Amino acid sequence: MSEEKGNPARIEIMRESDLDEIVRIEASSGWTSWSRQSFMEEIKSPNSRCFTLKTRNGAGDPPVGFICFRMVEDESELLNLAIHPDYRQKGFGKELMRFYIDFCHQRKIETFYLETGVKNQAAIRLYRSFAFHPVGIRQKFYPENEDALLMARRASRLNLIFDNLG
Repeated sequence: MSEEKGNPARIEIMRESDLDEIVRIEASSGWTSWSRQSFMEEIKSPNSRCFTLKTRNGAGDPPVGFICFRMVEDESELLNLAIHPDYRQKGFGKELMRFYIDFCHQRKIETFYLETGVKNQAAIRLYRSFAFHPVGIRQKFYPENEDALLMARRASRLNLIFDNLG
């Protein structure tokens, strides 16, 4: 696992025992509101993968971030990604995105999709840094009638090189 700005991290499969903290992190993101049940459904879904990001401070550390995505045939959709407010802007979002892209490439995923709020400029910058490009708008998709920006990425050898540069 790489280290961003000196912050070592480990990524683990999300477990039910992580969900109390995951739901708190989710609530702090302010963009979506997945419930504990929503996370449980994704954990149990055969096409979904959910992972937590934990610092390497010691065994039993709570998650400081998470990512959930689906894979069907050669496509993947990023469903949810969030970092605890105390750990934002420290490279952990990039760590999860690198993990996501690598995990999917190993499984021959060719096309990646996601959506984010049009006002979520930090997320848009993160996704653009991983070669995601806008492909559409879903009007009034989020609370308070915020539009969702749809983004996509096609796998390529060039993307693999840039992703691994860090």
